[in-house]
Amino acid sequence: MEPRHCLLLKAVVDDSDDASLLAGLTGLRQILTAPFAEFAVYRGLQTPDLYAYGLLEGAAYPADRDLQRFDAMARQLPVFATSAPAIDRLENVFAATGASAGASARFRYIVETDAADGWEGEIFRWYDVEHMPGLAAVPGCVRAQRFLNRDGGPRSHACYDLTDPNILQTAAWLAVRRTAWSDRVRPQFRNTRRTMFRLLQVASGH
Repeated sequence: MEPRHCLLLKAVVDDSDDASLLAGLTGLRQILTAPFAEFAVYRGLQTPDLYAYGLLEGAAYPADRDLQRFDAMARQLPVFATSAPAIDRLENVFAATGASAGASARFRYIVETDAADGWEGEIFRWYDVEHMPGLAAVPGCVRAQRFLNRDGGPRSHACYDLTDPNILQTAAWLAVRRTAWSDRVRPQFRNTRRTMFRLLQVASGH
Protein backbone atom coordinates (compact mmCIF):
# COMPACT_ATOMS: atom_id res chain seq x y z
CA MET A 1 0.00 0.00 0.00
CA GLU A 2 1.36 3.40 -0.95
CA PRO A 3 1.34 5.77 2.06
CA ARG A 4 -0.22 9.17 1.46
CA HIS A 5 -0.30 12.40 3.40
CA CYS A 6 -3.70 13.94 3.92
CA LEU A 7 -5.80 16.82 5.16
CA LEU A 8 -8.09 16.15 8.10
CA LEU A 9 -11.17 18.23 8.81
CA LYS A 10 -12.36 17.75 12.39
CA ALA A 11 -15.61 19.09 13.78
CA VAL A 12 -18.21 18.50 16.44
CA VAL A 13 -21.60 18.37 14.74
CA ASP A 14 -25.18 18.52 15.92
CA ASP A 15 -27.84 15.96 15.11
CA SER A 16 -27.85 16.81 11.39
CA ASP A 17 -28.66 13.84 9.21
CA ASP A 18 -25.86 12.16 7.30
CA ALA A 19 -27.04 13.45 3.92
CA SER A 20 -26.87 17.10 5.06
CA LEU A 21 -23.35 16.66 6.37
CA LEU A 22 -22.16 15.04 3.17
CA ALA A 23 -23.75 17.75 1.02
CA GLY A 24 -21.84 20.45 2.90
CA LEU A 25 -18.54 18.63 2.64
CA THR A 26 -18.96 18.12 -1.11
CA GLY A 27 -18.96 21.89 -1.56
CA LEU A 28 -15.81 22.30 0.51
CA ARG A 29 -13.86 19.85 -1.64
CA GLN A 30 -14.30 22.01 -4.72
CA ILE A 31 -12.29 24.98 -3.41
CA LEU A 32 -9.06 23.04 -2.89
CA THR A 33 -6.68 22.98 -5.83
CA ALA A 34 -4.74 19.91 -4.63
CA PRO A 35 -6.28 16.71 -6.03
CA PHE A 36 -7.40 14.01 -3.64
CA ALA A 37 -6.73 10.34 -4.28
CA GLU A 38 -9.53 9.59 -1.84
CA PHE A 39 -11.98 11.56 0.28
CA ALA A 40 -13.44 9.66 3.24
CA VAL A 41 -15.95 10.95 5.79
CA TYR A 42 -16.52 9.40 9.22
CA ARG A 43 -18.94 10.14 12.04
CA GLY A 44 -18.48 9.14 15.67
CA LEU A 45 -20.32 5.96 16.56
CA GLN A 46 -21.16 7.24 20.05
CA THR A 47 -19.78 10.79 19.90
CA PRO A 48 -20.67 13.97 17.92
CA ASP A 49 -17.31 13.96 16.10
CA LEU A 50 -17.01 14.32 12.33
CA TYR A 51 -13.67 13.51 10.68
CA ALA A 52 -13.12 13.93 6.93
CA TYR A 53 -9.84 12.75 5.36
CA GLY A 54 -8.62 14.01 2.01
CA LEU A 55 -5.74 11.77 0.91
CA LEU A 56 -3.42 13.78 -1.33
CA GLU A 57 -2.26 12.67 -4.77
CA GLY A 58 1.26 14.03 -4.26
CA ALA A 59 3.60 14.96 -1.45
CA ALA A 60 2.70 18.67 -1.43
CA TYR A 61 0.01 20.06 0.83
CA PRO A 62 -2.37 22.74 -0.50
CA ALA A 63 -1.11 26.30 -0.40
CA ASP A 64 -1.77 28.27 2.78
CA ARG A 65 -4.20 30.55 0.94
CA ASP A 66 -6.28 27.54 -0.11
CA LEU A 67 -6.34 26.22 3.43
CA GLN A 68 -7.44 29.63 4.69
CA ARG A 69 -10.27 29.71 2.15
CA PHE A 70 -11.23 26.17 3.07
CA ASP A 71 -11.37 27.12 6.74
CA ALA A 72 -13.37 30.30 6.10
CA MET A 73 -15.97 28.51 3.98
CA ALA A 74 -16.30 25.64 6.44
CA ARG A 75 -17.09 28.05 9.26
CA GLN A 76 -20.03 29.45 7.27
CA LEU A 77 -21.78 26.12 6.75
CA PRO A 78 -24.91 25.49 8.85
CA VAL A 79 -23.75 21.98 9.73
CA PHE A 80 -20.83 23.52 11.65
CA ALA A 81 -22.91 26.15 13.43
CA THR A 82 -22.31 24.68 16.88
CA SER A 83 -18.56 24.17 16.52
CA ALA A 84 -16.03 25.64 14.11
CA PRO A 85 -14.08 22.93 12.27
CA ALA A 86 -10.31 22.51 12.45
CA ILE A 87 -8.12 21.57 9.50
CA ASP A 88 -4.93 19.62 10.21
CA ARG A 89 -2.17 18.42 7.90
CA LEU A 90 -1.34 14.76 8.53
CA GLU A 91 1.99 13.21 7.52
CA ASN A 92 1.83 9.46 6.89
CA VAL A 93 4.57 7.55 8.74
CA PHE A 94 3.13 4.01 8.73
CA ALA A 95 0.77 2.05 6.49
CA ALA A 96 0.01 -1.67 6.48
CA THR A 97 -2.48 -3.90 4.73
CA GLY A 98 -4.62 -5.71 7.28
CA ALA A 99 -5.49 -9.37 7.68
CA SER A 100 -8.92 -8.67 6.17
CA ALA A 101 -7.70 -6.58 3.23
CA GLY A 102 -10.37 -6.37 0.56
CA ALA A 103 -13.27 -6.63 3.00
CA SER A 104 -15.66 -3.73 3.53
CA ALA A 105 -14.28 -1.47 6.28
CA ARG A 106 -17.34 0.32 7.66
CA PHE A 107 -15.64 1.48 10.84
CA ARG A 108 -12.48 3.39 11.76
CA TYR A 109 -10.95 3.27 15.23
CA ILE A 110 -8.73 6.28 15.89
CA VAL A 111 -6.22 6.78 18.69
CA GLU A 112 -4.77 10.28 19.01
CA THR A 113 -2.09 10.97 21.59
CA ASP A 114 0.84 13.08 22.65
CA ALA A 115 3.80 11.67 24.57
CA ALA A 116 5.22 12.55 27.96
CA ASP A 117 8.47 14.50 27.85
CA GLY A 118 11.29 12.30 26.58
CA TRP A 119 9.02 9.42 25.52
CA GLU A 120 8.03 10.30 21.97
CA GLY A 121 10.82 8.33 20.31
CA GLU A 122 10.10 5.10 22.17
CA ILE A 123 6.33 5.41 21.77
CA PHE A 124 6.72 5.91 18.03
CA ARG A 125 9.06 2.90 17.78
CA TRP A 126 6.58 0.78 19.72
CA TYR A 127 3.78 1.86 17.41
CA ASP A 128 5.63 1.18 14.17
CA VAL A 129 7.61 -1.94 15.16
CA GLU A 130 5.16 -3.86 17.36
CA HIS A 131 1.74 -2.33 17.86
CA MET A 132 0.57 -1.27 14.41
CA PRO A 133 1.82 -4.44 12.63
CA GLY A 134 0.31 -6.58 15.38
CA LEU A 135 -3.14 -5.00 15.17
CA ALA A 136 -3.05 -5.03 11.36
CA ALA A 137 -2.65 -8.82 11.56
CA VAL A 138 -5.84 -9.27 13.61
CA PRO A 139 -8.77 -10.72 11.58
CA GLY A 140 -11.24 -7.94 10.87
CA CYS A 141 -8.58 -5.25 10.42
CA VAL A 142 -8.58 -4.07 6.80
CA ARG A 143 -5.89 -1.39 7.03
CA ALA A 144 -3.71 0.25 9.69
CA GLN A 145 -2.12 3.68 9.31
CA ARG A 146 -0.36 6.20 11.50
CA PHE A 147 0.12 9.89 10.86
CA LEU A 148 1.92 12.77 12.52
CA ASN A 149 -0.34 15.76 13.04
CA ARG A 150 1.55 18.84 11.88
CA ASP A 151 -1.00 21.30 13.20
CA GLY A 152 -3.62 21.00 15.93
CA GLY A 153 -2.59 17.71 17.50
CA PRO A 154 -2.44 15.42 19.33
CA ARG A 155 0.84 14.58 17.63
CA SER A 156 0.27 10.88 16.84
CA HIS A 157 -2.84 9.87 14.87
CA ALA A 158 -3.33 6.10 14.50
CA CYS A 159 -6.18 4.70 12.37
CA TYR A 160 -7.50 1.16 12.12
CA ASP A 161 -10.08 0.41 9.44
CA LEU A 162 -12.31 -2.40 10.70
CA THR A 163 -15.12 -4.63 9.51
CA ASP A 164 -16.83 -4.50 12.92
CA PRO A 165 -16.30 -2.34 16.04
CA ASN A 166 -16.44 -5.39 18.30
CA ILE A 167 -13.06 -6.52 16.98
CA LEU A 168 -11.57 -4.46 19.80
CA GLN A 169 -12.94 -7.04 22.25
CA THR A 170 -11.52 -10.13 20.54
CA ALA A 171 -8.76 -12.20 22.11
CA ALA A 172 -6.42 -11.53 19.18
CA TRP A 173 -6.77 -7.74 19.48
CA LEU A 174 -6.42 -7.74 23.26
CA ALA A 175 -3.31 -9.92 23.08
CA VAL A 176 -1.53 -7.29 20.99
CA ARG A 177 -2.47 -4.61 23.52
CA ARG A 178 -1.21 -6.60 26.51
CA THR A 179 2.48 -6.95 25.71
CA ALA A 180 5.29 -5.94 28.04
CA TRP A 181 6.30 -3.11 25.73
CA SER A 182 2.70 -1.86 25.67
CA ASP A 183 2.59 -1.85 29.46
CA ARG A 184 5.80 0.18 29.51
CA VAL A 185 4.83 2.93 27.08
CA ARG A 186 1.07 3.36 27.47
CA PRO A 187 1.30 5.15 30.87
CA GLN A 188 3.37 7.80 29.06
CA PHE A 189 0.50 8.75 26.71
CA ARG A 190 -0.83 12.27 27.18
CA ASN A 191 -3.96 14.06 25.84
CA THR A 192 -5.19 10.74 24.51
CA ARG A 193 -8.43 10.35 22.55
CA ARG A 194 -9.81 6.96 21.51
CA THR A 195 -12.84 7.16 19.22
CA MET A 196 -14.77 4.67 17.12
CA PHE A 197 -16.19 6.08 13.88
CA ARG A 198 -18.56 4.76 11.24
CA LEU A 199 -17.94 5.42 7.57
CA LEU A 200 -20.39 7.80 5.89
CA GLN A 201 -18.80 8.02 2.46
CA VAL A 202 -15.60 7.28 0.58
CA ALA A 203 -14.95 8.63 -2.89
CA SER A 204 -12.02 8.39 -5.28
CA GLY A 205 -10.57 11.40 -7.03
CA HIS A 206 -11.19 15.12 -6.60
